[in-house]
Amino acid sequence: MLRQRVITALVLMAILLPALFATSPVPFIVLSLVAIAAAAWEWARLNGVGGAGALVSGGLCALLCATFWWQGAVQRPLPGLWLAAGAAWVSGGAWLLQRSVPGWPQWPRGVRWAIGVFALCVAWLAMAQARTVGVNFLLSVFMLVWAADVFAYFFGRALGGKLSGGRKLAPAISPGKSWEGVWGGMLGVLIVGVVWVWVDRTYHTDSLSLYSRLYAVGPWFLVLASLFLAAMSVVGDLIESLVKRSAGMKDSSQLLPGHGGVLDRIDALLPTLPLAMMLITVGQGGA
Repeated sequence: MLRQRVITALVLMAILLPALFATSPVPFIVLSLVAIAAAAWEWARLNGVGGAGALVSGGLCALLCATFWWQGAVQRPLPGLWLAAGAAWVSGGAWLLQRSVPGWPQWPRGVRWAIGVFALCVAWLAMAQARTVGVNFLLSVFMLVWAADVFAYFFGRALGGKLSGGRKLAPAISPGKSWEGVWGGMLGVLIVGVVWVWVDRTYHTDSLSLYSRLYAVGPWFLVLASLFLAAMSVVGDLIESLVKRSAGMKDSSQLLPGHGGVLDRIDALLPTLPLAMMLITVGQGGA
């Protein structure tokens, strides 16, 4: 299993890195279209749409995203969309997690399908805009999610079994997650944020990072926004786990041997990307 994971990771890096660091954002945007189509295919299958219907779902999601790109949405400010997406993620995420696994299948299949396709399209648009802003900016958003996940894992392992017997975050949805892991993830995000602001000020980069843009409003805004984004990355992870558990599936698919599916890799990014765009929009208005 470890060998398979490593090989898959190396292949993905060999594909992703040249596209990410290309002079033009186009190669990365095209690659992200392929990934979002695969994620939509997985989402359809998780919600009872199989066979040709799942393939059509993937194609439709890619077509919608490509249409947004063709219409110039990637280059235009979209504060209204980011605010609406942020409100939907915060309120909808809290509502879904409160109702846990049994509540999800009670929604009509078409509604569940539409929610996922909409969330994927919005996340893709945010990712495309972030890459257009600059590689450093996009990487800083990715790193926030990765730091939250990695620090949560190690803090959860180190402290979850020692403090209060390990306080489970959402045992019915994801038994492995603990509150100690959440606090550790938030600490990791703050550490990365401080370091990245220093890097931006010390070295020449192609763009300001998310952290520097938040810091421009004030240190308090950097702290609050970073903690908020770290928390919402956990919400994205939990919601995908909720949907998988409802479908009786461990992974969203086996498209990435050793890693599960595309949704398994990007679940925490789905709320974080549009919310990051929302926060820098708010920050620019208040700076």
